[in-house]
Amino acid sequence: MSEPAVEVKLEVKQASKEVKESENVAEKYSAMTVSKNSEMNMGDLSSAFSAVPTHKPVKKQIQFVEDKQEFSRFPTKAGRRSLSRSISQSSTDSYSSAASYTDSSDDETSPRDKTQVNSKGSSDFCVKNIKQAEFGRREIEIAEQDMTALISLRKRAQSEKPLAGAKIVGCTHITAQTAVLIETLVALGAQCRWTACNIYSTQNEVAAALSETGVAVFAWKGESEDDFWWCIDRCVNNEGWQPNMILDDGGDLTHWMYKKYPNVFKKIRGIVEESVTGVHRLYQLSKAGKLCVPAMNVNDSVTKQKFDNLYCCRESILDGLKRTTDVMFGGKQVVICGYGEVGKGCCAALKALGSVVSITEIDPICALQACMDGFRVVKLNEVIRQVDVIITCTGNKNVVTRDQLDRMKNGSIVCNMGHSNTEIDVASLRTPELTWERVRSQVDHVIWPDGKRVILLAEGRLLNLSCSTVPTFVLSITATTQALALIELYNAPEGRYKQDVYLLPKKMDEYVASLHLTTFDAHLTELSDDQAKYLGLNKNGPFKPNYYRYSSTK
Repeated sequence: MSEPAVEVKLEVKQASKEVKESENVAEKYSAMTVSKNSEMNMGDLSSAFSAVPTHKPVKKQIQFVEDKQEFSRFPTKAGRRSLSRSISQSSTDSYSSAASYTDSSDDETSPRDKTQVNSKGSSDFCVKNIKQAEFGRREIEIAEQDMTALISLRKRAQSEKPLAGAKIVGCTHITAQTAVLIETLVALGAQCRWTACNIYSTQNEVAAALSETGVAVFAWKGESEDDFWWCIDRCVNNEGWQPNMILDDGGDLTHWMYKKYPNVFKKIRGIVEESVTGVHRLYQLSKAGKLCVPAMNVNDSVTKQKFDNLYCCRESILDGLKRTTDVMFGGKQVVICGYGEVGKGCCAALKALGSVVSITEIDPICALQACMDGFRVVKLNEVIRQVDVIITCTGNKNVVTRDQLDRMKNGSIVCNMGHSNTEIDVASLRTPELTWERVRSQVDHVIWPDGKRVILLAEGRLLNLSCSTVPTFVLSITATTQALALIELYNAPEGRYKQDVYLLPKKMDEYVASLHLTTFDAHLTELSDDQAKYLGLNKNGPFKPNYYRYSSTK
């Protein structure tokens, strides 16, 4: 759930023949799915798609670090261990002391050193404590109550098993909401192996519950960097089991397979990616001619951008801040770096609490939006000495530097709402002259020689999923989109998708939205034949062209 710093123009290329075929199929699909009581034929689902191939030039490449480099140690406490830099900069590239910071009541033995067996006699998993499965099951059942659209999709398609034969390897946040998605994929016929895209976001009890049902999960809260890559490798490298689909969040899994298991990667039938960081990586591979499988860019779908990124962050930013700091935000000087969808959500939430919010932006269009929404657009250096809170939402690197951290006032709070942990230069704080003091789970006081303290949350990683929870209903929207994208790529006839990155069609975004309207007892107005003819639209959609940009709500 992150937001790019620069809006990149999507260049749509699609043969006219495909467009015409898509329109005909979309009309059929719409008539089949718009009605609340209609049955969805999953055999027709594949033909209902006509995903749009896109080429998004990357102006600033994300570098993959091949050689491991040792970070300087900062003053240690018992049990902390030095970690090395990995090949990826997305999820684990800064020093992590999570192993000694775990807030679990379990023993400190690494799950890798334990032998655990579920009730079915399987040991093909690695979680914190399999005995927590019952508690995790209750968490999943609670999540299902607010994910009715995804459950509806599961019930409609379960008998047809559109993912029969699919072997999906996933790398996402492992939460109760993700578990509902995973179990939906299994119900639709898929075999799944799963790992975490963030070392802090895993709900241990949920990982245990999934492992108890037979899903091979390799993840626990507070992994070290070495653990992180070991878990990914265990998911991919399993004797007698070869994945043919990838569901990724951040691109770490995709990059690991591409680098370490190229022969396996070439046999993948499709990749579904939901984050800015991962999408950038896919476009890099595509631009270099190295992407040998089709991929779906879920991040830029309307249902992801406008709901998950905006509405989810609008609520979860406050949850994360309040749980970790107990600070009153009324009157606080807050700077939010980036005014994309994530930034917009964070701004709206903090403004509602009475914070004085300023924005940093590199994009003049986003900056103008911020001005029109009543926010002051500044350079961070102009206000760094007065600011109380800095929140990064750009997806970039070194947005907050060591020099700026040195100039912040005592008690300032710094955190990140982007997927990647590169936005705050945390590595520069691992120096002998600075003291780190863990005051509670995911909250560090970094202490300067003069006694000044800067409060760093989640070591610069994603705040909401590391320090709190996120709204289940919004995640249902994204999960439903991911499930449909996987179904489409897996069932698409040979030749429909080339070795490229595609966007979901507007028709599918509208379908996902329609599934969630029943929660609000919302009733859509229907176009008359005359009105549809006047607008040049099909009565059942799509109602907007692919280039249409939905406005954001403040």
